[in-house]
This record gives sequence, C-alpha cells and structure tokens, in this order.
Amino acid sequence: MKLIKLDAIDSTNDFLKALSSQDELNNFTMVTAENQTKGKGQMGAKWESESGKNLIMSVLVKDFLCDIEKVFNMSVVVSLAVLEALKSLSVPNLSIKWPNDIMSYNKKIGGILIENTIKSDGRIMSVVGLGLNVNQENFEHLPHASSLKVICNREFDKDSLPFLIIEKMKERIEVWETNSAFFWEEYFNSLFRKGVPMPFNNLHDKNFMGIIKGVSPVGKLQVLLEDDSVAEFEIKEIQMLY
Repeated sequence: MKLIKLDAIDSTNDFLKALSSQDELNNFTMVTAENQTKGKGQMGAKWESESGKNLIMSVLVKDFLCDIEKVFNMSVVVSLAVLEALKSLSVPNLSIKWPNDIMSYNKKIGGILIENTIKSDGRIMSVVGLGLNVNQENFEHLPHASSLKVICNREFDKDSLPFLIIEKMKERIEVWETNSAFFWEEYFNSLFRKGVPMPFNNLHDKNFMGIIKGVSPVGKLQVLLEDDSVAEFEIKEIQMLY
C-alpha cells in the first residue's frame, strides 16, 4: 500500500479527497500527518490532537461499497478493524460509541470520519479518516478523552499502528460477502452502553431515559423508550449523557 507522510496539513481527509480526484490512486492509499490544523469529526465537529503524539490518518477505500443505502457497512468494517488492532496490543475494555467513536472504559480514545463520493460511473469511493490518541497525556479540557498511553501506562509505536489497522480492514473487506451478518452482530455486541438504561438528550434539549438496542442497516441508533416503543435516531439527533 502507498503511504504519504506529511508533517502538517489542514485535514488528511481533505488532502486525500483532493488527491484522489486528480489521480487514479491505488486502493488503500494512506495519508498520515504529525499535525492536523483543521481536523474534523462527525457532522463538522472539530477534532483536536497534540502534535506528534497521536495517529492522524486517512485511507482511500475503493470497490467495497456498491449501494448508497449500505454505506454504514464501511463504519462497521473500520470500527471493528480498529478494535481488533487495539485488542492485539492489549488495550483493555474497548467498545464503539455509536456511530464511530472508539472507547476504552468510558473514555474516548479515537474517532472515525468516513466521507463517500459517488463517481459518474456509479462507483462509491470512501475516504476513511481516523484520529487515535496514542501517546498524548494532557486532556485537561477534555474530561471524556484519554489515550493508549494513559490507559495502558506505556508508550506505543504510533508509526506501526496504521499498517496494523489497514491489514485488519483488508481482512474484513475480503470476506465481507460471506461474513457480513457476523460482523454486524460483532458491531452490535461492541456498542458502548448497549442494553443499559441511560439518559439521553435530544435536538430539543430535552433529557429522556432509554436503552440502546442496536443500529439499523442504514446506521440509525435504535433506542428502547420508556413507553416500550423503539425510536431510531440519526447522527446528531441524540446525545448520550454519561
């Protein structure tokens, strides 16, 4: 796989999207950066990272998604690949906070942003961005955040992490057609706070209690409400209070 290493960039996702529009890049072309000045999270949220301490990467994935109604399959593949890679490094108590936050215990250690482009011939190209807190130790103004180093009390080789994660992604993509139901079940079972009564906040700034039951095929969070009905929520329509 091709690796492009940058010292600083506004956004590795934006850089890779621009590059892929001008050139026929190989599948799994990867971009990493030591510093990202305009890192993005879901729905335009800002992602901040201490320079040189963390993994900031984007990878181009082609020839996997073929149906715009099933783009959340990529989220399933990527989040599970990250969890598998981190488990192999003995990072404890890992889970996925819907849709794409990587958690250890109740702390966020990473976030995934997937941006899809539909080509004129109908092909779907995905740029998968990952920010992973690796060796950063100061989270003074981020009470819900942590890093691999803080949690495991040791330094990690952040330069080897991208290759480990990409290999796990490729392995799952190669067998997706025959294992998709199993992977979806694995994603469900890895959800942060699944099956536990907990408070949420909605778009109208109202709090309510609910229990996470799963995720729909198009990526909506399914929550069992107090009246025993199940509601589905889009990204940013609901916030977990924990």
